Amino acid sequence: MAENPDFRERVTKQGEEALGKLAQDLLSNPLVNGAIARAFDAREKATQAQEVAFGALNLPSAADLERLTRRVRSVSQRLEGIEDGVDRLDETLTKLNGSTAIEQRLDAIEQQLDKVVKELGAIHGAMPDAPRPVPRNQERMEVPE
Repeated sequence: MAENPDFRERVTKQGEEALGKLAQDLLSNPLVNGAIARAFDAREKATQAQEVAFGALNLPSAADLERLTRRVRSVSQRLEGIEDGVDRLDETLTKLNGSTAIEQRLDAIEQQLDKVVKELGAIHGAMPDAPRPVPRNQERMEVPE
């Protein structure tokens, strides 16, 4: 026997309305409302008594464990940030150390400059009335007047 979808919707809607009305009537009843309030108060007192008992036994409460969990997560996130920074620094250092081609090029330039300086010195020394160059260790000495 196939059910009519309209019938199913109508029964579902009536059931929801009936449950809503029943819940509203129960909450508006002062006796039920008072019982619920007392139950929540009793739950709060039981939680407080449990925390005191755990404290007396030197055991962590659920709140202590929750705080510890949040703290561990915070430290973990900070550690991940530090690890990321160290990784970036390592990559940068690898790039700098990997720049041996630049260092080799600079060494080659320095060698060329040394050759040019020697050649200029030789040319300067070959000139007939060229003054003698000052020795390097005396270049910075102050001469009294």
